[in-house]
Amino acid sequence: MRFTYVLLVLFCFSCNNTINKQPAIAIHGGAGIILKGSLSSEKEKLIRDKLDEAISHGYEILKSSGNSTEAIIETIKILENSPLFNAGKGAVFTNNGTIEHDASIMNGENLNAGASTGTMHVKNPIDLAHSIMTKSSHVFLSGSGAEDFAKSQNLEMVEQEYFYTDFRFNQLEKQKNSVSKFGTVGCVAIDINGNLAAGTSTGGMTNKKWGRIGDSPIIGAGTYANNKTCAISCTGSGEYFMRSVVAYDISALMEYKDLSLKEAVFKVIHKKLPSIGGDGGLIAIDNKGNIIMDFNTPGMYRASINKYGEKNIAIYVE
Repeated sequence: MRFTYVLLVLFCFSCNNTINKQPAIAIHGGAGIILKGSLSSEKEKLIRDKLDEAISHGYEILKSSGNSTEAIIETIKILENSPLFNAGKGAVFTNNGTIEHDASIMNGENLNAGASTGTMHVKNPIDLAHSIMTKSSHVFLSGSGAEDFAKSQNLEMVEQEYFYTDFRFNQLEKQKNSVSKFGTVGCVAIDINGNLAAGTSTGGMTNKKWGRIGDSPIIGAGTYANNKTCAISCTGSGEYFMRSVVAYDISALMEYKDLSLKEAVFKVIHKKLPSIGGDGGLIAIDNKGNIIMDFNTPGMYRASINKYGEKNIAIYVE
């Protein structure tokens, strides 16, 4: 009888640690020189409404027992399909006048990951990153090879014209003699089973040359998730995020130095990154469902729904 009781207690303890956790989710739509007054009231409303649509959809997936990876994919696809953000439909132009995409995703439960760079015809690059993670023996595919794999997985392909927007083309014309960083989209989430995931998608930098690749598709730099610690998606000056391995650095500070998520993010975003000239921000969620959305620029498009169901949508420094 006592043995049965012990087994029952252990079973209940196991259940309490694997189910009925409160989900939480956060998204970003890029960080940079985003000042109050720089956006028209109409465009600001469009951005806030799209952030609201994306975060609400992702949260409903989590509340309906969907897993964190599924929530990441479906949330980012809403942002990729909008011309308001530098990803998918709204991606920026390269120096050659083409539009190229990068994306990555990571599962914190098993550290599985997938990423792609330099694709030009995959409608939703986050879908491709997920397919690489789950249906290939590789982590990172590029260019035409990544597109061949996308076709083999029956992912939706489109012509370059689909991604064209006048706003991004005009940006290219203004930036012909320089290179400008502008945005990225990302999502982090924890599901009811306590599993973390992170994903990032971008068009890179306006006027980028020579096949430049930033941090967004690089696991550990722009994206990272580990159930032991946290999930991270970054946005900003990619060269510096790569050199600082920002996403993994935050996880490592938590795991090896026992810093809280808030402490680790502050150290990296406000101390380490600026010390080498980097700017930008990130969204983060730890394995207890705590959310941090921090940046060292004038603004970052962002939204979250925390473990208490409270929604926050913001653009500027608060």
